[in-house]
Amino acid sequence: MNIAIYPGTFDPITNGHVDIITRSLRMFERVIITIALNPAKTPLFSVEERISMIRQCFSANERVEIDTASGLIVDYAMRKNACAIIRGLRAVSDFDYELQLALMNRKLERRVETVFLMTGFRWIYISSSIIKDAARHGGDISGMVPAHVQAALKAKFGR
Repeated sequence: MNIAIYPGTFDPITNGHVDIITRSLRMFERVIITIALNPAKTPLFSVEERISMIRQCFSANERVEIDTASGLIVDYAMRKNACAIIRGLRAVSDFDYELQLALMNRKLERRVETVFLMTGFRWIYISSSIIKDAARHGGDISGMVPAHVQAALKAKFGR
């Protein structure tokens, strides 16, 4: 089976993420959305909350799996029999960092390819961090995240 993983913190999932996943499903038989557990980060949402938000986005699609991983993503990809790691790019500033990761992953495991997808133009300016900051200060984030994610952010920030 042609499997890809899409790793990230997804804290929270945005419409940009949803766009990348939806487009990835045109290329791969299965996409495993992988919540990367990074002890250096302090997420707003628990792993369980993030899984729930992602599941609500893709509950009707049996080709989407949701999982968590820590450690080297190429090791995880090999355990899942994935042939590719999906990475979204928003701007040139993303490319330098993502290229370094892709080259390191390629050095560590040549059987796993990195596939870069440009974020849809309408989502190019958003990130989970920017969304959280706007929501924290009462900004209108409608249309940038799924409605259930917007509601979860409002609940977190008491608005």
